[in-house]
Amino acid sequence: MIRTEKEKMLAGELYHAGDPEIQADLAATKAWLVRYNASLGLAPADRRGLLVERLAEVGPDAVIRPPFFCDYGFNIALGAGVFLNFNCVILDVVPVRIGDGTQIGPLVQILTADHPRDPEIRRSGLEFGRPITIGRNVWIGGGAMIMPGVAVGDDAIIGAGSVVTRDVAPGATVVGNPARAVVPKAT
Repeated sequence: MIRTEKEKMLAGELYHAGDPEIQADLAATKAWLVRYNASLGLAPADRRGLLVERLAEVGPDAVIRPPFFCDYGFNIALGAGVFLNFNCVILDVVPVRIGDGTQIGPLVQILTADHPRDPEIRRSGLEFGRPITIGRNVWIGGGAMIMPGVAVGDDAIIGAGSVVTRDVAPGATVVGNPARAVVPKAT
């Protein structure tokens, strides 16, 4: 059976982003983003209604402060009490799951989109995605970047401006570029 480019995208396989079905999804999300990003003055319940309209899951009391930017929205799942501050970017070509109570600072980028390392394949326009999972009660400081395929464990802390290229263990604190675990000082 021949799979559509969108089916390949959602499966994390190489796909052509210029496919008409994918482009239609991007256009629909752009129209939704225009409405959502104009909603800052609306009541929280009205903004929540907009999130429910586009995202895969929106847990109770989940908040995204506009402006917000994403590719599709339908690959984003937010747990209860998740908070994303202003100007967050989620490139969600594959699933992004954010666990209950996670707090995400302004200007954070969560990037599932990836590109082939082979220059010939990259030149052909093919790309792919790797899912990102962020656990419960995680704190991600402003300006941090979560790269494709990363899993962040429950209760972890990611320092402001960090570039997370590898999985983060539960309860760990990571900082820097690339982000590395902070070793607690002996008392």
